[in-house]
Amino acid sequence: MGLTRQYLRYGPAALFGLVASARANVVFVTLRGERGRCVAVPACEHVFVWDTRKGEKVLILKGLKQEVSCLCPSPDGLHLAVGYEDGSIRIFSLLSGEANVTFNGHKAAVTVMQYDHLGGRLVSGSKDTDVIVWDVINESGLYRLRGHKDSVTQVLFLKEKNLLVTSGKDTLVKWWDLDTQHCFKTLVGHRTEVWGMALLSEEKRLITGSGDSELRVWDITYIQEVKDPDEPESKKSKGFSPGVEENTEEDETLELDEQPEDRLVKCSKVGSIMREGRDRVVTLAADRTGKILACHGTDAILEVFSVLSEKEVQKKLGKKMKKAKKKAKQNSEEEPERSVVLSLQEEIQRVTNIKASSKIKSFDLILSPKGELKIVLLLQNNVIESYNLNLSVQVPQAVRASKITIGGHRSDVRTLAFSSDNIAILSAAAESVKIWNRSTLQCIRTMDCEYALCSLFVPGDRQVIVGTKTGKLQLYDLASGSLIETLDAHDGAVWSIALSPDQHGFVTGGADKCVKFWEFELVKDESSVQKRLCMKHVRILQLDEDVLCVRYSPNQKLLAVSLLDCTVKIFYVDTLKFFLSLYGHKLPVLCMDISYDGSLIATGSADRNVKIWGLDFGDCHRSLFAHDDSVMYLQFVAKSHLFFTAGKDSKIKQWDADKFEHIQTLEGHHKEVWCLALSPNGDYVVSSSHDKSLRLWERTREPLILEEEREMEREAEYEESVAKEEQPVVAGETQGETGLAGKKTIETIKAAERIMEAIELYREETAKLKEHKAICKAAGKEVPFPVNPILRAYGNITPSSYVLEVFKKVKSSELEESLLVLPFSYVPDLLKLFNEYIQLGSEVELLCRALLFLLKIHFGQITGNHMLVTVIENLKKTTISRVSEARDVLGFNMAGLQFLKREIEAKDEVTFFTDATDRFEEKKRKRKKKEKMVLAVL
Repeated sequence: MGLTRQYLRYGPAALFGLVASARANVVFVTLRGERGRCVAVPACEHVFVWDTRKGEKVLILKGLKQEVSCLCPSPDGLHLAVGYEDGSIRIFSLLSGEANVTFNGHKAAVTVMQYDHLGGRLVSGSKDTDVIVWDVINESGLYRLRGHKDSVTQVLFLKEKNLLVTSGKDTLVKWWDLDTQHCFKTLVGHRTEVWGMALLSEEKRLITGSGDSELRVWDITYIQEVKDPDEPESKKSKGFSPGVEENTEEDETLELDEQPEDRLVKCSKVGSIMREGRDRVVTLAADRTGKILACHGTDAILEVFSVLSEKEVQKKLGKKMKKAKKKAKQNSEEEPERSVVLSLQEEIQRVTNIKASSKIKSFDLILSPKGELKIVLLLQNNVIESYNLNLSVQVPQAVRASKITIGGHRSDVRTLAFSSDNIAILSAAAESVKIWNRSTLQCIRTMDCEYALCSLFVPGDRQVIVGTKTGKLQLYDLASGSLIETLDAHDGAVWSIALSPDQHGFVTGGADKCVKFWEFELVKDESSVQKRLCMKHVRILQLDEDVLCVRYSPNQKLLAVSLLDCTVKIFYVDTLKFFLSLYGHKLPVLCMDISYDGSLIATGSADRNVKIWGLDFGDCHRSLFAHDDSVMYLQFVAKSHLFFTAGKDSKIKQWDADKFEHIQTLEGHHKEVWCLALSPNGDYVVSSSHDKSLRLWERTREPLILEEEREMEREAEYEESVAKEEQPVVAGETQGETGLAGKKTIETIKAAERIMEAIELYREETAKLKEHKAICKAAGKEVPFPVNPILRAYGNITPSSYVLEVFKKVKSSELEESLLVLPFSYVPDLLKLFNEYIQLGSEVELLCRALLFLLKIHFGQITGNHMLVTVIENLKKTTISRVSEARDVLGFNMAGLQFLKREIEAKDEVTFFTDATDRFEEKKRKRKKKEKMVLAVL
């Protein structure tokens, strides 16, 4: 075998420059027992937890590859559910920062999640139109609910009843009975997509937001299941709408086929609240108490409303009645009660509007017991803002408490550069230039600039030059962070800048069809004694087309210029005479670079190809199909013929220009990659993307073998294809409203394969054991039995115990799907083993769950097999006895815990009443003292 060339692998080192991604929502989280201080935000595939008071990152919940699409904190504040683009859900512990549970059920991005009030169940909605209810404690899926025809936008649990409300982009709001797992009611009163919902007034009122400026309000009436025949139905369970007469006209407008649906819940439209925004609702939410409602559209304004409680409504209604009676007396009218009603606008009052510094993407709010409202806003421009609102004052005004901005740019980074010592990284965007320390990833300088397109460090690393969209060159001093000089270099955008190899000057190319040569010069400043650096224009090269990119050859003899006519022209630097024209690209060349020895030039184009040319004759050595979209940046690694390319397909690729081979792909960015920069020693690559993140990649010591890399790519492709395959169908089940929660993944297939291997080993070992017994019987003495190495590794356990060990290692969330892909030929052995395990009383709950599922999916084959009749009979006896034993233990423990709870409550009540009496006496004393003071004044 011939020697293969070894490459060193580049791996992800860090993600920085990102405060928060606008792809998912922001939520308040409880950290160290404190609520309202820390917020969790999506950050590409990770989740960052920020301390809003200090403006510091306190926790990073590390994801895998997929981008975060949804966040939901648990009611106890200990966990955070994170939904991803591929439809998976991971539940992180906020104490350890690790993912404990993973759910795979959705085929597309998770759009919304909600815990029930106890935190035992989690419901998720997705772009695949399905709603799935998960059991968090058992770490398994309960069922899938089908019914929506478009993305699910909101899901809400109802505390009092076992009901679920879902809304979607299909304009429908659906009510689900979770006991029977079917949709029993559909609200069809919306003409456009329903983007948000909120429950108010102790879950007796529903508010929906759609594509217009109306917030529709619905009254919910819970129909009693057991009805008193003497009592009229209208009085049995009245929806909470104090003083508002039932809107019979709206009820009549509901479709006739909805009338029989009003068995559990009656839902009638009360009216609408008008928003100030004219566009669609983006987020609509209420706080946990249901006292505050807030919403925003596609603009920068958050509208806050307060909702009156039942007591407040009665109080207001009482005042209104008094006024009406007074008026009736004056006008000598009778019965004013009938005309006194509270309007919807009086019940749901506008508090204030909060104007953010940029477009709002999502928000979260918490109402403290003191009456202060805390609101956190996630903005489109990589910023988190938090506001405080004091509701106790007459006219509440929002006060901005904090703004987290230092960690990143407001817009996409369009240019990057490394300092000559490999320590500092320059990044520039539309509004600022930032200098980062590579080792700590901290921003050490921020300087305001115009829209930057290209940049470089001046030799010595004390100054930087930035080329802008308006054609200016801006020179900054890093020590003071100030702008030293601004020159109008080009009439159009400065697309490219390149430092000359002798480091005495640089060259720029612009949209004004000019290439300009500049030199560094020290001039005496009038205001100070010291000389300062300035840029001096020396020569100009006029061309026929816009210049997109310029590069010097390392010996400074040649200059490569990429033009808008899809060609690259090579000129002599000294005379500016034409030398070569490289033509072959179908679209303009956006980037290029020349190798360290000056022998090769690589060009990357908008036609998605990279071409490698010889600089001696201008011949094309090879054309490579590099990316699935435009090639945005290309750079050679120092002292080698390896180069990196960045594309709009969100990938960064490494290539060998000698062998014309693709070495590796760096995947991490989720949107278009605009630019990258290699450190002078070649150990680091930094890249920027439309997802607002900067990523640092580091050259490791791990050798990379191309055959292994291709094999890994093929495996990844196979795993993706498995996930896209048709899901296995359960015999006898129709594609109705409900279905299994899980989906077939590579993990479930591997789990099924492990169970199959374990059963095969069990069969082999039991057959060997029979043979061994026969040999011993024939020999008339004990012959040593060879133990299987796998069983020896598990501590010389029996083959049946090994099957149980393998079975226990299958993740709870993947159990059903693993059994679903298991062939029936393995089921008889599994049932016999289950009988054996349950008799011993080990893992009764897990085995009963698996047994019932196997009986459900293979019912016909099991009942038709005479060999399994005795097995099923035995299983029936053993399972009933063992389950009843487990229930008895559980019941005894529950009774003991309830007894302890009652004892603790009794002790607490005594102290509570003592405290209450003391407080009452204190109030009495204060009141008497006040009365005495008033009397003294009189």
